[in-house]
Amino acid sequence: MRICPSGFREYDARWRYPEDIDLDGMTAVGMGLGTQMARRNVGRKIIVGHDHRSYSPAMKQALSDGLVQTGAQVCDIGMCLSPMAYFAQFHLDVDAAVMVTASHNPNGWTGIKVGFDRPCTHGGDEMAELRDIILGRDFVANDGGKITPVSGVSDAYLDDLVANDTITRPLRVVCATGNGTAGAFAPTLLRRLGVDVVERHCRLDHRFPHYNPNPEALEMLDDMGKAVRESRSDFGIGLDGDGDRIGIVDETGEAVFADKLGLLLARDLAVAHPDAHFLVDVKSTGLFAIDTVLSSCGATVEYCKTGHSHVKQKLRSSGALAAFEKSGHIYFGPPVGRGYDCALRAVVALCRLMDHQPGSCLSDIVAGLPSSWCSPTLSPACPDDQKYTVVERLTAVFRQMQLRGDTIAGQKIVDILTANGARVQLESGSWALVRASSNTPNLVVVCESFTSKAHLHTVFTDFDRILRQEPVIGVYDQAFAALTQP
Repeated sequence: MRICPSGFREYDARWRYPEDIDLDGMTAVGMGLGTQMARRNVGRKIIVGHDHRSYSPAMKQALSDGLVQTGAQVCDIGMCLSPMAYFAQFHLDVDAAVMVTASHNPNGWTGIKVGFDRPCTHGGDEMAELRDIILGRDFVANDGGKITPVSGVSDAYLDDLVANDTITRPLRVVCATGNGTAGAFAPTLLRRLGVDVVERHCRLDHRFPHYNPNPEALEMLDDMGKAVRESRSDFGIGLDGDGDRIGIVDETGEAVFADKLGLLLARDLAVAHPDAHFLVDVKSTGLFAIDTVLSSCGATVEYCKTGHSHVKQKLRSSGALAAFEKSGHIYFGPPVGRGYDCALRAVVALCRLMDHQPGSCLSDIVAGLPSSWCSPTLSPACPDDQKYTVVERLTAVFRQMQLRGDTIAGQKIVDILTANGARVQLESGSWALVRASSNTPNLVVVCESFTSKAHLHTVFTDFDRILRQEPVIGVYDQAFAALTQP
């Protein structure tokens, strides 16, 4: 049996297959999940789904075999998206769900997303408990386990998203899925809404021959922009490998980062739901906090820790109407949604927003936001076993700089938010964030300026110079170019 301990992350698990985990290892994961279910008294049934990678059916079968050994009753919904598995918990009235997926990770990776308390998924404590059960082989064995194939979930999922609604405004939309699993579902959804769909790399291909399906990456956004311009589409949407993250470009092909999309959707929702509460993660634009449209509707905004499990928990406990992450996870609470992240529901919300403003193109709507200049999400390499302590040391450095009155880009540090890493707030309102990635051996770096593109470059350059005091920090995953997001 092979299973690498470092594959257990803060709110999911990911391994390279077969280097870090083999089929016997995945069976042990299933036994661990079944044992955890039994000890937490969540019932015996569990939804199990998988993405379209070539080895995912075998990994799902191995996982299911382990679950059955503990007496769990597997409801196998087949190939699906992560939000479809979450939907199935409600649709089939089952408390637990596990999705076999590595999301947008390159081919050769596998993993799980799991939750016992719908709509929430495992966080740090639950994942640590699961890890210890599996690595300690502290399993229970019970009779009565079985696997039951369940059909019709994808149709019910799409029916729920469409809700007998259509878009009255003529729209042509590029749908890009990077050959990931969302290609089997997203074009169908858009057509059911009445949208003219231009498919871009929607054919399922686990090799990801064009690029990894990561709508936060400039490579995918640039390709979407090219397709929009060539087809003269109204905008383009990009979806990640398991359908829980979205990225968009406007009719000119210009990227609109997901936090700005979130602000547009929040404005649209706030009009229909006065006094709504919204959550945004610490990587997101500072415009949420000063938006006059939201405040005029009585809306309140709260910045929270990054990560889909953290956000789902916070959304439920706070009663927020929606939550937005810069990575493209978008969540809708009741009465709009059920509280989990679903990129296809965000697609529907964007189409409805456009329908509400039939005389405007997307770039016009984005232009209604105050100007800011944002970096993409940048991920310099940093070893898994050192990344958290690196961020702690850097946070101490920033605190000392604040005490001394040192500057970044000519601006003094006025505050340091430490809910998730260190978000360094500057006098001008500009900020820079460094945090440890929860699922890869990387740090996460984001910067924003309300002054100018040149100032954003200076913020990044000065901030990066401080980061480089840590010799274990490696190269960035993509080149930085300041993008205007007015």
